[in-house]
Amino acid sequence: MEFSEARNGDIVIRVAIKGSGPVVLCVHGWPELWYSWRHQMSHFSELGYTIAAMDVRGYGGSSKPESISAYSIKSLSSDVAAVIKEISNAPVVLLGHDWGAPIVWNTALLYPDLVRAVAGLSVPYTPGGDTSFIDMAKQLYADRFFYQLYFQTEGIAEAELEADVPAALRKIYYAISGDAPSGTWLTDKPSDAQLLDGMVDPDPFPAWLTTADLKKYSDAFQMGGFRGPLNRYRAQGFDIEELVQIRGQTIQQPACFIGGEKDPVRHFVTGFDMYANPGAACDDFRGSTIIDGAGHWVQQEAPAETNAALKTFLSSL
Repeated sequence: MEFSEARNGDIVIRVAIKGSGPVVLCVHGWPELWYSWRHQMSHFSELGYTIAAMDVRGYGGSSKPESISAYSIKSLSSDVAAVIKEISNAPVVLLGHDWGAPIVWNTALLYPDLVRAVAGLSVPYTPGGDTSFIDMAKQLYADRFFYQLYFQTEGIAEAELEADVPAALRKIYYAISGDAPSGTWLTDKPSDAQLLDGMVDPDPFPAWLTTADLKKYSDAFQMGGFRGPLNRYRAQGFDIEELVQIRGQTIQQPACFIGGEKDPVRHFVTGFDMYANPGAACDDFRGSTIIDGAGHWVQQEAPAETNAALKTFLSSL
């Protein structure tokens, strides 16, 4: 594994790189690191790809600006573009998970000449409209707890999560995994509850995250804190204004979707399955893979199945 840096103005992005050949760039979500893609980096570097994974701004070894506006999708996509220009002379394939998925979907729209193809994990592409998801969530979860609403007030979630980082991460990772009982993440609790209220701290943790893996994440968040990562949730209102020029557009590049059968993201809106038609707004959709038994952390919980789906997609290009 090699590490390099890409600069985007005052922002420095740390990038892990392995292998040689056509470039695949991976973008993680909340609350993770480049390390979330370790299984894909090992697998695809052996298949003749240069596979890179970046620490999104606010995380790990990348810059951590204080302002909420610095975490808009447009700003985060510009980081991805800067990394692409640093590591490749040709368009690259983007893989994005969780918040990384909207970041790569929108990078494909904002910088089409830099993006060869896109794979979204956990979050399908939905064309932007004139209302942010956080505003919709205020109506959908008006009288009960929803984590994204809880994150909106600066300092509250930071204090809760940073009080015991290892325990907080164990509880979060478990609650959204396929190992947790259904409904653990979107549990019905009062709107004034805290995120970790009622969450299980599993002992031992399921085998897909080792003690060493958990320490890798814990060390990074103990050093860098949670403000930057949480600011992405607070910046959703900026996206409405900043992404007007691509509002409603479809994805033109070859695309695919991979999700876990038990991922709570698919049921954020009661009675609606977000995974039912994930290619609806993609003009060259190459297929959807829903992995049985997997939860939100699909490329870590089910690396073999995820890698097989990604290999099929990459082979189709």
